[in-house]
Amino acid sequence: MVDARPEFREKLDFVNIDDFENPGGFVEAIQDIDAVIHVASPFTYDTKDNKKELVTPAINGVDSILKAAATSPKAKRVVITSSFASVLDAGRKAPPYFTYTGDDWNPLSYEESIDPGTSAVIAYRGSKKFAELKAWDFMAKEKPSFDLVTLCPPMTFGPIRHPVTNVEALNESNKMLFKIACGESPLPVARVPFWIDVRDLAKAHMEALLRPEAGGKRYIPASPERFTYSKAASIIGSHFSWADNVSTELQAPDESHGVDGETAGRELGLDYIPFTRTIIDLITQVRGMHKP
Repeated sequence: MVDARPEFREKLDFVNIDDFENPGGFVEAIQDIDAVIHVASPFTYDTKDNKKELVTPAINGVDSILKAAATSPKAKRVVITSSFASVLDAGRKAPPYFTYTGDDWNPLSYEESIDPGTSAVIAYRGSKKFAELKAWDFMAKEKPSFDLVTLCPPMTFGPIRHPVTNVEALNESNKMLFKIACGESPLPVARVPFWIDVRDLAKAHMEALLRPEAGGKRYIPASPERFTYSKAASIIGSHFSWADNVSTELQAPDESHGVDGETAGRELGLDYIPFTRTIIDLITQVRGMHKP
């Protein structure tokens, strides 16, 4: 990680946390800090026990970081990466047209989330909801010296900065786009048409940390531009001559509902990156690590 950012070599320190569900593991690392950004949460659909592998670690991880932050007298703010999964009501259908905002929560119960018969996709939505609720509940009950901001981003795409040497090691959302570039067919169907470039999301975290007026708020950072995987395929086919077998399948974006990404854009100073640039930048980068 340091080698990927040599310009910050003298400003970065790393501490290995063996168990992020244990608040004691964070306490020493968190002393003398002004703020925390908590991004870690289990994300896998290959599970055998949803409660043990997804839901409980997500909740305990949030609880641990907040308890540790409460031991640091200098801590003024905690920013937590939640997810649009904590907002989305997958059973809500239009008409009438509706817009998701930071006031919305998915309706899953805890019991549904941990049910052995529940799919990992649904359990993940539950894990994000109940981890975030844990954070807000902690703030209400413990009234620590710091305030809280949560970010609920939808699908996240874009170039990577962490060390990845091969396509197989990519995160799932980016890996899917490269599969499309390599001719994946039929195209996957987007569960929601909302997305954000990872660079905008990184900026959202920093601005949420630094802007005093963001304290106590829940944002959905999301581009106003809707996406489909066929739109991604079209961009790839138009810009990369080597991608000559990209699917020409057409998909219509879901226009039945919207998302309030404008509030995050306005209050966090985000000028959302266009989908075309996101796709081109990512595919250009990943192509360089691909070995046919």
